[in-house]
Amino acid sequence: MSPDGQRNVQIPPHRLEALLGVPAAAQGLVIFAHGSGSGRLSPRNQHVAAALRSAGFATLLLDLLMPHEESERSNVFDIELLAERLGEASAWAASQEAVGALPLGYFGASTGAAAALVAAGRPDVRVDAVVSRGGRPDLAGSALPAVRAPTLLIVGSLDTQVIELNRLAMERLGGERVLSIVPGASHLFEEPGTLDQVVRLATSWFARHLAGEGETEPSRQ
Repeated sequence: MSPDGQRNVQIPPHRLEALLGVPAAAQGLVIFAHGSGSGRLSPRNQHVAAALRSAGFATLLLDLLMPHEESERSNVFDIELLAERLGEASAWAASQEAVGALPLGYFGASTGAAAALVAAGRPDVRVDAVVSRGGRPDLAGSALPAVRAPTLLIVGSLDTQVIELNRLAMERLGGERVLSIVPGASHLFEEPGTLDQVVRLATSWFARHLAGEGETEPSRQ
C-alpha cells in the first residue's frame, strides 16, 4: 500500500501494472488512460486522481502497455490496442468487490483520450462518463458516433491546433458532449493553476454523471 492509499494491482490477462485507490463510500470509479510516453506514475494524472479520491471517487491508474511493448513506437499510437487494454481493465474492475458495482468513468489524456472513446463506444463496455484532458479524440475516428457516454473535452487555450481537432471530433460524438477551454493553458497544463482548473472541471463532470450530484455543466465553448 502506497502512502496515499493506493495499492499495486495487476490487470489480467497481460498482468498490466496499475494503482487502485478506493476512498470510503466511493461514488464511482475513474479509470485513467494515459497518453504516449506516460503511465500510472504520471505526476499530472496522479494529481488529478488524488483530487478525485478526495471528492469520493475510486481511481485506477494503469500502464496500458507492458514494458517490452513500450519500446515499439507503433504500439504507443495503436489506439485499438490501447482501447482493448482499457476494456480489459474495465472488465477486471467489474469483477472486484470493492469497485465492481460502482458507476464507471474514463479520464483520458493525449492519445489515451482516443483510446477511452474507442473503448466507450464498444457495446460490451459500460461507461457512464468520459473526460479528455488535452486529448486527441479525433484519433478515435469512426468510433465517435457510437459513444453515448457524456463526454467532457478539456483543452488549453494556447493549444490551438488541438482545440480545432477537439471541435471537429465533438461534432461526431453520439452523446452529450461539452468542450471546455482553460484560459492560459498549453498542451500539458503546466502553467500555474491550470491543472487545478482541470481538476475542478473533471470533478464536477464525474460528480454529475457518476454520482448524480447537481445539474450544472462546465462552461461550453
